[in-house]
Amino acid sequence: MLKYEYDHNVIQFNEIENGIDMEFRIHILQEEPYLDRIKKVQRVFEDNQVYTDVLFYIYANHEYRVIVRRDYYYDFILELMKQHLLQSVKWVE
Repeated sequence: MLKYEYDHNVIQFNEIENGIDMEFRIHILQEEPYLDRIKKVQRVFEDNQVYTDVLFYIYANHEYRVIVRRDYYYDFILELMKQHLLQSVKWVE
């Protein structure tokens, strides 16, 4: 299992187990530069060959609902880290 940390002043995460998938509610509180970064994460998964790995639903006020297949959970978290939306990621037993 992964544990991650983020700056609560710029972004809010809510992770929910949704059957066989993981669901994230992400709210970007500070537009610059974080809005562009979440869009980069979205593009990474939209541009790959797997259409059902990560699905983004975009709402008003920079809110996102993201459905992540379990086998892409680590890829998604690490991409958030790569884009500096997370401050740290570590393995937890």
